[in-house]
Amino acid sequence: MNGVSVERSTHGICFGVLTWRVEEGQAQGFDLAGTGAVMSYQYDDDEPGSPWTLVLYVDGPTELADILLGRQGGAHIQTLPWVRKNNESVAVRTATIDFGEGDVRVGKSIRLSATTPVVTDAQVSCIVPGHDRPGAELVSDEVLVRDGTFDFELHGTCAFTRDFEYTS
Repeated sequence: MNGVSVERSTHGICFGVLTWRVEEGQAQGFDLAGTGAVMSYQYDDDEPGSPWTLVLYVDGPTELADILLGRQGGAHIQTLPWVRKNNESVAVRTATIDFGEGDVRVGKSIRLSATTPVVTDAQVSCIVPGHDRPGAELVSDEVLVRDGTFDFELHGTCAFTRDFEYTS
């Protein structure tokens, strides 16, 4: 945290939640405005290639999952670690995702809240490469995942928010 970019997870094993809320756009003729996705994940820096295990929840058409998992191409998407590294996509699940001010919920499976900004003048960089857009580093209030594949709870960990643009 505090604007420091690192190459290795603090404890060698990284797990967490990534979220996307689509404000506008379309894919293969499907309107994606108002859709969203949430990914719970884990990887181990000490495993060769640090492969990702993940569950992707989609509140919208399956094309959104195809985009986020790299199946539709796109230069930026191909740089994402869960796309360029080996991964075990445990599941793609359809779910209702509720986005609030600083919080996201996927039924009773995932609860995420991050509202406290980290005050820093440093360049902030986080897990997702392609930092061509400025972001804000936050401290998580709560990250709770109980989805059958993952079962963890975190408080006070790094959170990061920024705009994202996809083009194929």
